[in-house]
Amino acid sequence: MTRIVGVHGIGNHESGLTADQAAALVSRRWLAAMRRRLGGNVGLDLRVAYYADRLDRGTAQGAVDDLETLTEPERELLLAWAGQLGAPAEVAQGRLTAPARVAASWIAQKFGLDSRMVRIFVSRFCREVSTYFEEPERRDAARGRVTGLLTDARPKVVIGHSLGSVLAYEALWRLPDLDVELLVTLGSPLGLPDVIFDRLDPVPDNGQGSRPPGVRRWINVADSGDIVAVPHGLPERFTGIAADLTDQIGLFDFHKVTNYLASPVTSAAIASLAEEA
Repeated sequence: MTRIVGVHGIGNHESGLTADQAAALVSRRWLAAMRRRLGGNVGLDLRVAYYADRLDRGTAQGAVDDLETLTEPERELLLAWAGQLGAPAEVAQGRLTAPARVAASWIAQKFGLDSRMVRIFVSRFCREVSTYFEEPERRDAARGRVTGLLTDARPKVVIGHSLGSVLAYEALWRLPDLDVELLVTLGSPLGLPDVIFDRLDPVPDNGQGSRPPGVRRWINVADSGDIVAVPHGLPERFTGIAADLTDQIGLFDFHKVTNYLASPVTSAAIASLAEEA
């Protein structure tokens, strides 16, 4: 039985559920996605660390895709992110009227995505990432959920998706004696300069991060069109990454965790360890 701890990404707040109930629900989704390719004969003990409630600030329903309600740090995050995606200076530097809405529209047009879906996605990403880095108490509480589960489960594999890859990375650095055979980061924004990379704990040394000390092997997987997994080439910013792999997740589902979990490259990495167990 391969023990796995997952760390979910943005957009996973389950209103009306307790943290334990939400964790169980997300864990079932992850396991079902992995079973799509691995089948039912591979022994998996999967638990997902749920932290979304720790970052939730109770944004009013209907305002989730309202870019005009973003705070100043959230707007700055969006513009920096758009710049990394290749937005022209007038967009990336916010010189235009309604810069947040213009940046989101530019992202939608560049990648051929539905504009409303992009507004929702961008709003959630900016809100949750900004909350994590701008509010230390919430950051500690969210990361504490991850370190707590890692300490309890002692997993063989850790999988971090999206913002969850950031929490997994920081939590693993806080647990240097934990023996993890494989860290898998999916659709990871760890290398995003200014927005995330330069604000990591521990802070990268001379512009270089590194594999957490208790991790034996680190694999990164990103869809080539994943607008969160930028800039490309994570090994250029982190030492100790054994493989930086690309897989086609598909259209707007480029960032969907269930598709990442069911992808051939992710499944192959998990299956190889499961066979050894």
